[in-house]
Amino acid sequence: MNIKITTEYIKLDQLLKFSGLSFSGADAKELILSGVVSVNGEICTMRGRKIRPGDEVLLELDDELITLTVE
Repeated sequence: MNIKITTEYIKLDQLLKFSGLSFSGADAKELILSGVVSVNGEICTMRGRKIRPGDEVLLELDDELITLTVE
Protein backbone atom coordinates (compact mmCIF):
# COMPACT_ATOMS: atom_id res chain seq x y z
CA MET A 1 0.00 0.00 0.00
CA ASN A 2 1.42 3.39 -0.98
CA ILE A 3 0.94 6.26 1.45
CA LYS A 4 1.47 9.81 0.17
CA ILE A 5 2.49 12.43 2.70
CA THR A 6 2.76 16.16 2.08
CA THR A 7 5.22 16.90 4.88
CA GLU A 8 8.93 16.17 5.29
CA TYR A 9 8.17 13.19 7.55
CA ILE A 10 5.47 11.46 9.57
CA LYS A 11 5.97 9.71 12.89
CA LEU A 12 5.57 5.94 12.84
CA ASP A 13 2.55 5.85 15.16
CA GLN A 14 0.84 8.58 13.13
CA LEU A 15 1.52 6.65 9.92
CA LEU A 16 -0.21 3.57 11.29
CA LYS A 17 -3.25 5.66 12.22
CA PHE A 18 -3.22 7.59 8.92
CA SER A 19 -3.10 4.36 6.91
CA GLY A 20 -6.02 2.88 8.85
CA LEU A 21 -3.98 0.00 10.29
CA SER A 22 -4.65 1.17 13.84
CA PHE A 23 -7.75 2.79 15.26
CA SER A 24 -6.02 5.00 17.83
CA GLY A 25 -2.67 6.14 19.11
CA ALA A 26 -2.89 3.52 21.85
CA ASP A 27 -3.42 0.77 19.25
CA ALA A 28 -0.47 2.04 17.22
CA LYS A 29 1.74 2.15 20.32
CA GLU A 30 0.80 -1.42 21.21
CA LEU A 31 1.60 -2.67 17.70
CA ILE A 32 4.96 -0.92 17.65
CA LEU A 33 6.01 -2.04 21.13
CA SER A 34 5.01 -5.65 20.39
CA GLY A 35 7.77 -5.87 17.77
CA VAL A 36 5.62 -6.57 14.70
CA VAL A 37 6.61 -3.37 12.89
CA SER A 38 9.76 -3.10 10.77
CA VAL A 39 11.14 0.02 9.10
CA ASN A 40 13.42 -0.54 6.12
CA GLY A 41 13.98 -4.16 7.16
CA GLU A 42 14.71 -3.59 10.86
CA ILE A 43 12.26 -4.09 13.74
CA CYS A 44 11.39 -0.72 15.22
CA THR A 45 9.95 -0.15 18.70
CA MET A 46 10.24 3.66 18.61
CA ARG A 47 6.77 5.04 17.97
CA GLY A 48 8.14 8.51 17.31
CA ARG A 49 10.52 7.35 14.58
CA LYS A 50 10.44 9.73 11.64
CA ILE A 51 9.28 8.06 8.46
CA ARG A 52 10.24 9.87 5.27
CA PRO A 53 9.35 9.39 1.61
CA GLY A 54 11.12 6.29 0.31
CA ASP A 55 10.89 4.43 3.63
CA GLU A 56 9.14 1.08 3.77
CA VAL A 57 7.17 -0.05 6.81
CA LEU A 58 6.29 -3.72 7.18
CA LEU A 59 3.62 -4.94 9.58
CA GLU A 60 3.22 -8.63 10.43
CA LEU A 61 -0.33 -9.30 11.65
CA ASP A 62 -1.88 -12.76 12.07
CA ASP A 63 0.17 -14.46 9.33
CA GLU A 64 -0.35 -11.50 7.02
CA LEU A 65 2.39 -9.13 5.89
CA ILE A 66 1.33 -5.56 5.15
CA THR A 67 3.77 -3.25 3.42
CA LEU A 68 3.45 0.52 3.52
CA THR A 69 5.60 2.53 1.14
CA VAL A 70 5.78 6.23 1.93
CA GLU A 71 5.83 8.59 -1.03
